[in-house]
Amino acid sequence: MSPPVTRLAPSPTGALHLGNARTFLVNWLLARQRGWRVVLRIEDLDGPRVKPEAVAETLDVLAWLGLTWDGPVVYQSQRHAAYARALAALVAAGTAYPCVCSRKDIDRAATAPHAEDATPTYPGTCRGKYASAQAAEAATGRAPAWRVGVPDEPVAFDDAVAGPQRFDLRRHGGDFVIFRKQNLAAYQLAVVVDDAEAGVDEIVRGDDLLDSAARQIHLRRLLGLGEAVRWWHLPLVLGPDGRRLAKRHGDTRLTHYRDLGAPPERLCGLLGFWCGALERRRPSTPDELLERFDIARLPREPVTFTDADDAFCRA
Repeated sequence: MSPPVTRLAPSPTGALHLGNARTFLVNWLLARQRGWRVVLRIEDLDGPRVKPEAVAETLDVLAWLGLTWDGPVVYQSQRHAAYARALAALVAAGTAYPCVCSRKDIDRAATAPHAEDATPTYPGTCRGKYASAQAAEAATGRAPAWRVGVPDEPVAFDDAVAGPQRFDLRRHGGDFVIFRKQNLAAYQLAVVVDDAEAGVDEIVRGDDLLDSAARQIHLRRLLGLGEAVRWWHLPLVLGPDGRRLAKRHGDTRLTHYRDLGAPPERLCGLLGFWCGALERRRPSTPDELLERFDIARLPREPVTFTDADDAFCRA
């Protein structure tokens, strides 16, 4: 019987920071404790936002921190054919449709914003309107994206960390984009195709993606990929203002602290403290944390990055 499979999936749109690293560390610890295989996937589909130098930097800094993976690195930018096949299957089944709506069109037509990020819910303007992508472009002069219709019933699942979840996708964004007008796969479709092909059945990530799990479950059903996936959505690392850790909170990049001369043990120790594996901030290693980490002791509330955390990493 094959072992379970998980994945580390950084996006090279910027450098890894402490919040990313905490999620990756928990994922890695769970995998190594439980005998999961670890796939490393570079999610480099985000066009102009992808920074070529960030790919090598990501691989380098993960290795510096002591996190390892199994097998070759997978690059989404090299997998267009697999995504195109999935789109063709959805179109043939009548579950995907071309959409020529601009962001401004959606803003004008929508009434209910998505709670987490104020993204308006798509009202289905183009659903059933055009027979094909060619017909949509001929009628409007716009290159279409492709959307998939969402189910009438809420999508429910049990999360190993966040507990039972239930999302009505009609109210959480509505029909969503699976292929962009640039003929590039969108996030939701790409990760579903990649996870299924790699046999990923243990998905560990931040709880800002809980509603994405509902979309991905829906896509898996439409594509006949099965639902044998266990979800682990972790509370985020926040800044002092209660918002997700980002540039506005100062420089928390792993490379920033490395360039200041901090050894990986200091960063690993802070992350271990945030994960409930250490009783205080102190230098540590992934091997020590493997002995001490217990998912049951992982804080169920968000972690707040403080000046004391920054000072510890700099020391």
